[in-house]
Order: sequence, then structure tokens, then C-alpha cells
Amino acid sequence: MFDFIRTHQRLMQFVLLLIIFPSFVVGGVVGFNSFSGSRAEIAKVGSEGVPVEEFNQALRSQIDRMKQAYGPDFDAQLLNTPEMRKEILDGLISRRVVALEAKQSKLAVTDEALQKNILEIPGLRKPDNSFDKDRYKSLLAAQGMTPASYEVSLRQDLTNQQLIDAIQGTAIMPKAIAARIAAISEQEREVQSLGFKAKDYLNEVKVTDEMMRAFYDKNGSQFEVPESVSVEYVVLSAESLAEKTTVSDTEVAAYYEQNKNRYSTEELRQASHILLSVAKDASEADKKAVQTKAEGLLAQLRKDPSLFPKLAKENSQDPGSAQNGGDLGFFKRGAMTKAFDETVFKLKQGEMSGLVTTEYGIHIVQLNAIKAAAVKPLDEVRGELVAEIKKQKASKAFAEAADTFTNLVEQSDSLQAVAEKMNLKLEKASNLGRQANPILPPTVASNNPKFLKAVFADEAIKKKHNIDPTELAPNTLFSARVLEHKPKSKRAFDEVKASIQTQLVQVEAQSLAKKAGLAKIAALKSSDSTNGFNDLKLVSRTKQSEIAPEALQAVLKADVQKLPAFVGVEVPGVGYEVFRIAKVLPGTPDPTRRANEGRQLENAIAQQEVFSYIEALKQRAKVTVNQSALNSKNVGDASSQ
Repeated sequence: MFDFIRTHQRLMQFVLLLIIFPSFVVGGVVGFNSFSGSRAEIAKVGSEGVPVEEFNQALRSQIDRMKQAYGPDFDAQLLNTPEMRKEILDGLISRRVVALEAKQSKLAVTDEALQKNILEIPGLRKPDNSFDKDRYKSLLAAQGMTPASYEVSLRQDLTNQQLIDAIQGTAIMPKAIAARIAAISEQEREVQSLGFKAKDYLNEVKVTDEMMRAFYDKNGSQFEVPESVSVEYVVLSAESLAEKTTVSDTEVAAYYEQNKNRYSTEELRQASHILLSVAKDASEADKKAVQTKAEGLLAQLRKDPSLFPKLAKENSQDPGSAQNGGDLGFFKRGAMTKAFDETVFKLKQGEMSGLVTTEYGIHIVQLNAIKAAAVKPLDEVRGELVAEIKKQKASKAFAEAADTFTNLVEQSDSLQAVAEKMNLKLEKASNLGRQANPILPPTVASNNPKFLKAVFADEAIKKKHNIDPTELAPNTLFSARVLEHKPKSKRAFDEVKASIQTQLVQVEAQSLAKKAGLAKIAALKSSDSTNGFNDLKLVSRTKQSEIAPEALQAVLKADVQKLPAFVGVEVPGVGYEVFRIAKVLPGTPDPTRRANEGRQLENAIAQQEVFSYIEALKQRAKVTVNQSALNSKNVGDASSQ
């Protein structure tokens, strides 16, 4: 799969374009025409309504994109939240108001510009550089679109982009502001630190029983013991059956013969060609000129075949191979157009053809190499065959054993009998919670959400009988039995008293350290002194610092109009640190960084300009939202499909 993506990147870019592009369509056939009439509306943009169907389609499109990004197991309900609904609707409204403004501004996209955009879509060029209409149609069809609907949507989108580009172009970053921001970024500060460690105040802390009891009552959730069960269980899987399955040499040999084509490779040929294109509507004079040129090139090559790569680069009109000296790489029979294919597979290695005419033009072909057809020997693929046969036999055995397993579970009073009769291992697990343990892999049966849901079912807990066989994974069944259930409880005060005392001592010590630090800052502001401070360190936003990030942020935000300046930072669990800012330096300008920051600021301003402009358009269009429709359970059902 990944090899295909790497070797067809331009085609994959187009596929992704088709997946993503319709979501940016503002108007066109889908945006305005299809949803007119008396259908339910979720919002109103001026006199134009935003139909519920359009909202649902946008939600479905977003879900499809998320599934492509995160896989088919992506939970669509994560998108069906009030926040996500509002975001999707805001997007539809924004696109609608931009489309209306573009229309009122009489903006348009010419047929030539539309055609140019379509022709530039990656991956839609044939070897002769002509546009591949069939592939274009098939890729659109895969997205439920036709060329006509796609082109209407594309035209509208390009029109809207003209308006957006115009607004973005108005963004200006004043040089003085950019320089000021850059100077702030480059600024350096000389600092010293003085730490007040919480541990130094431990002996001063006095914790009473009343304080501990109050903490216990106020923070009861800290001392809760979650509900748990202890269980025994058995698992029947095709994988475990495969481990017990044997495969004879006779079976392997027979399977190899039946599937030999899977281990065979067809003959491959590597060829180079020079293509001189001939348009379908070319005049006779033009065709003759191409023929004459081809004959001249062939004559040169007959005299000196080593010139083939050079002449291909200079003359071939196949953009995919010309720069490689005409090399087409290895391909199998039937991969090329018929006349070309027949010629290549008649040539001997190193031989050159005459002129070959195809629907793309006139070719001169040279056969460079041949990879003969081959079949992997049995010994080379034996391991793969044994594994596959075991898998097939185990799958069949599992289907038969599943019925027996189900009957035994339902008829037995314990799982011990099931394990003994089916030669399965009886497993036990203690203190299982309702949620999977993130430390354990989900491959552990007792940590599987399906397993936990089954053992925490009310009936399983109350009756403590064999749970009906349940699918844990494909070709995997389990049954469990609850041995003990412990409801949620709260640990006794005496049991947690020691840990509470430790926490309170640390909290109080931290408070005393902070109090001492604040007192030090007050004293320093009255009478500066460097006694007890560490050596000076130079810190800035652009260089890696030895001090903690939260401390660095506080130091760089501190008011330094009067020096020395002082700032304190609490370090949870450690204490309090006082920083003395002795000097502020301009730092060294970095032209490259300044240029990058300038571009980032311009982009940020441009985005803000567009956002403000669209918000103004919404105000002008008097947008209204049908809040009840937006919150309705009937809207957004697409997320569950």
C-alpha cells in the first residue's frame, strides 16, 4: 500500500483533493439550487436559507475526513457535540456570505481559468501528456460527483477565493511594530535566583487531628476505592487452535500446486522510447513532418544506438520518461497500449524497433533488459504456506468448536468443566475495574472493554453464573464468571491518616516557603542586596535557558522599568524562588529569524482581516440561527451512520 502511495503521489494528491475540496464549496449546484424550496432550515443568511440537509452533508463530509485521517474505528459521535455542530454551521454560513458578496461584487472565473485549474490537477496526464478524461470522471464518481457538478462547485470556489485573496492582500504589518516585537523577542535579561525550599520548613509545620479530619471530609473522592470484581474465565480462539494444528508435507505440497500462480512472477521488460506526439486533428502536412522527424531520429540511432538517452531527452514528448532518457522502467505484458506492447515483447534484449504508431503518436523503442518469469520454490514459501493452512484449518475448527463451547457454557455449573472438556486454560483475574487499565495492553482478554462490560453487567454480578459466550474479537469467544464483587467504598480515616498528614505537612511547608519568599521580595525592594543569590545568568526568549519554563516566563514578563527588579515564582512540591533581574540587554538581531517572524505576523494579520471581514458580512446579511433545529436530535444523525 505504502509503495503504491509513494509511486503515485500525484494521483493520491488528486484523490485527497476530491475528498477535501467539496467541503469548501460555498454555492454552486449543491450550495444553492438543490436545497431551495420548503425544506427545513437550520439558519438564514439574508433571504437565503441553509437547509438541514446541507448541514447534515457537511457533518458527513467531516466524519469521512476524520475516518480517513484516524481510520474506520473513529467514533463519529465525537463530532456530534454542540461545539462541533456550531463550528460546522459557522463554516456553512461563512461560505454562504462570502459567495453572496462575490456575486454582488460581480466577481467571476473565466472558462479558461477554470479549465487551467482542472488541467493542473496532479495525476491526470497520459503518457503523451494529454488529459485523462476517463480517470477524471472515475475519480469524481468515487466521490459521488459528476464533472458538471464538480466544475460548478470549483468555479464558485475560485470566485470566492478572489474575494478572500483581495482581503488578505490588504494586511499590512507596520515595520515599527515588527521591529518592536522582534526586539522584545531578542531581549536578554541578567538574573540571579534565591530559593526557599519547602523541605527547610518541615519542622515548623504543626498538623492537628482536626486539620486531617477536615481534609478527609473535604477531599473524600481521593480516598474512594473503586468498584471491582474478581473473575475466572476461558477463551476459545482460532489462534489457539492454530497452535495445536498440524500440517503434513503432503498438504503443503498440494496447497502449493493449487496456488502456484500466487508465487509466480510474469516476465518483465525494461524499455526506453522516444515519443513524437501527433494530434488527432493534425493536418496531413503536420503528420508528414512528424513522420519525417521520426525517420531522421531512427536513422541517427541506427548508426549510433548509444545516442538514445540523449536524443530522448532532447526530442521525446513523453514528460514522464524524457528526462530519464526515455526509460519506462520494467513492466509486464499488457501494461502498455497494444501496438507498443506487442513491439516490446517481440524485441530481443538490446534490440531497437522501427517506427511504432499508437494513438499517442510515433514511437522509437529500445529493449534494455528482460526479467524472465519465475516461480518461487516450495522450500522458500513453505513457512508461509504452513501458516496459511493452519489458519484455514483453525478457522474451520473454530466454527465447529464454537457450538460445543456455547453448549458447554450454558449447561455447566462452572467454567472448570468447560476448560477440562475443551482443553482450555482456566484463567483468573482480580480487582478488575469497569474501565480498561491503560497500563495493560488491550490484547489481554480481561482488559478488553467487551470483557469488562460483560462481567460488570447487573445479572453477572448478582447471579454469578457463567456469562453467555461473547465475541471478544473475530474468531475469539470468551465466557467468564464473577467470583467476587466489591462495591465502591471509601477507605477509613485511620487507614489514610498517615498519608493525609504527609500531604498537609507538604502543603503547609510550601505555604511557609512562599511566605518567606514574598517577605524577601518586600525587603529587597526596600534595600537591595545580592546576598544568598546564585551567580548571574543570561536568559532570553530565543535561547535555551537553565531555569524552569514557568520561571522564565515570569522573569521575561516582569516590569523592568526600574532595576533591579524582583519577581517570585512558586514551584509546586519544591518551594518558592525569588529572581533578581539586574540588567536588560538588547540581544543580537537575527535577520533570518526576523524575516520569518515578519511573515508569520503578516499571515496572522491577514487571517484576522479575513475573519473580521466575514463577521462583518454576517452582520450585514442579518444571519439568524434556528437554535432548536441545531440542537435537535434529528439533525446530525449522519454522525451515527
